[in-house]
Amino acid sequence: MSLVDLIAQADDRALAASGLACLDRCVPLLGGDDEVLRPLWGSLADGSDPAADWGELLEQVRGKLDPVAGAADEAVLLAGRMLAAAPDDRSADEVRMWADACSVASLQIHRLLDPAGNVSPVDACREGRTEGIPPLVAAELRRQVTVLEVLAGHGTAGLRRALEVSTEGRRVLRAVVSRRARGRG
Repeated sequence: MSLVDLIAQADDRALAASGLACLDRCVPLLGGDDEVLRPLWGSLADGSDPAADWGELLEQVRGKLDPVAGAADEAVLLAGRMLAAAPDDRSADEVRMWADACSVASLQIHRLLDPAGNVSPVDACREGRTEGIPPLVAAELRRQVTVLEVLAGHGTAGLRRALEVSTEGRRVLRAVVSRRARGRG
């Protein structure tokens, strides 16, 4: 099943987790530490009312991360937009649009940062056409699919695995960003 299909079939919790996982993997671009999004992950796991704490926790996260206003780096801008676009309301309609936009943005970020330098659009790989995509993009695509499949198959119990997948991706992106900075310096 394609990533587009998985997003279309996901429930509001899976959509929120999918968007959050994409943002989580891109946190190194925003200067965030590994724990900055943990309260939002917790709000997905505790089974509370979707509207109860999400918006408040999101504002706290926005206050801690620096989307680098005026940054010229497209990858940083995309990550900042993911954070800015996160809906205060965790209803299905709101998070579906956000999760879809985060999926695209995260794949674009990985495409921009991939040393292979492939400039092909990410829409084709989201629809299942993966031939010739660069390794960093392919790995991000696998992570996005895994998060949605785990949540579809295990519900709230799949959040732990989704967070593990996201943490792995964040470490990879942090290493890529670090290598890139050393190459420029």
